[in-house]
This record gives sequence, structure tokens and C-alpha cells, in this order.
Amino acid sequence: MSAPYTKVLPDLEATAEWGAKIADALRPGDVVELKGGLGAGKTTLARAILGALGHAGEVPSPTFTIIETYDAPPLRVPVAHADFYRLEDPSEALELGLDDYREDAVLLAEWPDHAGGFAHEAGCLTIVLESAGESMGEGRVATVKPGRDWLERLP
Repeated sequence: MSAPYTKVLPDLEATAEWGAKIADALRPGDVVELKGGLGAGKTTLARAILGALGHAGEVPSPTFTIIETYDAPPLRVPVAHADFYRLEDPSEALELGLDDYREDAVLLAEWPDHAGGFAHEAGCLTIVLESAGESMGEGRVATVKPGRDWLERLP
């Protein structure tokens, strides 16, 4: 993993644009770890990525289903969007069949630490989101830590 960098996302439009750039760089086998507290914007960024990949419908938060899948086509690459918040032990991710969902797909992982984390993987892009403060309203600051495979294609 290379050194982290910071990306300021002043509004929802900037988040959508950045999500589109991430989507353009994605390839099967990649993981995008989305970290941050409740309401930090993890699902908002996941929705932007899915929309840029070609998903036209609603993107529900997978908080209760844990994993939502999106096929290619219509998406450019298949995606498993997971929210591991409710997992109490990382072994539960294996019980869900996570490896099967990930085969030849991109994994968008909210609360990845609850599933044991993915930062050790070369194709992992870790994004930690937090509020940018009252002066920026809905703005967010993203701290980005790219895995080795992301160094040549960082958005």
C-alpha cells in the first residue's frame, strides 16, 4: 500500500464526479473499502460508483441484506455491494459465501473491518470518509489509501 492522500468532496456533485472516476478505474477483483462513522457518506459514494458503472435503478443500502449484487451487463463489471456493519465476527463473511460473490466482480465494502478487512489485497482501494465540518455543509473529506494495483490508476 502506498502513502495515503486526501480528497476534499465539497458537495454531492463532487462526490458523484469522484465516484465516476473510481468507477472508470475499476476492474474485476478490486475491492473498495468504504470506512467512516454512521452518516459519513459511504453508501452515497457506493451509489455514485454503481451509477457510473451503468446502474440506473435505486441502490438500497445493504445494511439488512448484507450483500446486494449487480450484474454485468448492464454494469460494465459485476459488483457485490456489502455492508458488514451487522457482522459480529469476520468468520461470518465466509459463512455468507463472500468469496462466491467476489468471483470476477468488484466488491464495494462498507464497514470492511467487521469482515476482517481487505487492505492487505493489492487490488484494494481504502477510502475513509468524514465530515468536512460545518463550514462545508454536506462536504466530506476522503483519506485514500491505494493498494499496489491502484498506483497506476488512481482517480
